[in-house]
Amino acid sequence: MKVVGVCACTAGIAHTYMAREHILEAAKQRGDSCFIETQGTIGPEYVLTDEQIAEADVVLLAVDVAISGEERFAGKPTVRVGTAKVIKDSRGILDKIQELLDKKNAN
Repeated sequence: MKVVGVCACTAGIAHTYMAREHILEAAKQRGDSCFIETQGTIGPEYVLTDEQIAEADVVLLAVDVAISGEERFAGKPTVRVGTAKVIKDSRGILDKIQELLDKKNAN
């Protein structure tokens, strides 16, 4: 599965970056391709390219606040969860997303 996404928490500090690291590690364990942008207090980092977005199977928004540039993901299957949930169970979330994509593709 090819995943792109954005992490952003209310303070724009710890949870933003912790969520990114947890998602990347879970994706690596699953063998998924994964690129995650952060929108923290110092501004956007690891900014997604148009190519990464175009090639993605799904967009994962691990956010607790509004983000900029969400229109880039128009037309892509999108999953929105809070940063705390991602930190707690990144692997479970990616497994569930894969299951939902498999069901969608089977129809």
